[in-house]
Amino acid sequence: MPLTPRSIPAVAAAATAGALLVRHELKARQAAERIAAASLESLLKAIDANDPDTGAHVRRVAAYALVLADAAALADHQKRTVERVALFHDIGKIHEALFDIIHDARALTPAERRAIATHPQRGAEVLAPLTGFYPDLPEGVLSHHERWDGTGYPRQLKGARIPLAARVVSIADTFDAITHSRRYRDGRSATVAADMILEGRGTQFDPDLVDLFVFPPVFARVLATSREVSHWREPIHTRRTGHDEEQVPDITFRWRPERTAAHGRPASDRPRRTAR
Repeated sequence: MPLTPRSIPAVAAAATAGALLVRHELKARQAAERIAAASLESLLKAIDANDPDTGAHVRRVAAYALVLADAAALADHQKRTVERVALFHDIGKIHEALFDIIHDARALTPAERRAIATHPQRGAEVLAPLTGFYPDLPEGVLSHHERWDGTGYPRQLKGARIPLAARVVSIADTFDAITHSRRYRDGRSATVAADMILEGRGTQFDPDLVDLFVFPPVFARVLATSREVSHWREPIHTRRTGHDEEQVPDITFRWRPERTAAHGRPASDRPRRTAR
């Protein structure tokens, strides 16, 4: 139907109303994304408050995992998934049913080992309400103790059926577990950790990722990162506020005390949307 002088104001009003509706929906989505990012920060602070050792551990694992993800040339959204899975892979361990078991220095009983093996499921359940914003996060946390040969837990996933982020985090988690002291043993050298990860190539770990992790230039970055994160400090949180915040839809999830420059910069410092 051709426009007439009488219909032009109505069409213009409809277009204006549509534009306002789109703007309103965009702002509502941005506000929801900010809440989701704040929820992750709150959860990370809850880990710190309940168990500072675990808080430091997950940050080290995230730093190593990002080195491996970067070396594997993963896409930015995959790196962000790796980052989040690493930071929250052990959130299930602060559950009251497991906390005392994990922090007991004595040898574990079979029943206690079975209880600890529930932490991936517990962690995934904690994170499930954020699935709409971070759809790969609960699945990655649930899968970080699966093994390449299908003998892991809780679902005995095998090979490429294991989410990629979980495969990356599994190697980084093992490296940190070997190189840092626990209540029941002293930490061992990075060389020993690399040898042990190589022993798990194709059985516990993705063989391609293992080859990449121990590749000399990549492993040198892992060692450099290890020196940087060996003594974690509480990050200083500074957020944008006011009008500037409204103009920036990408929410930064801060979890490190300082930023590293150029090639080694963590994915959390790159512009991005949180809803992936």
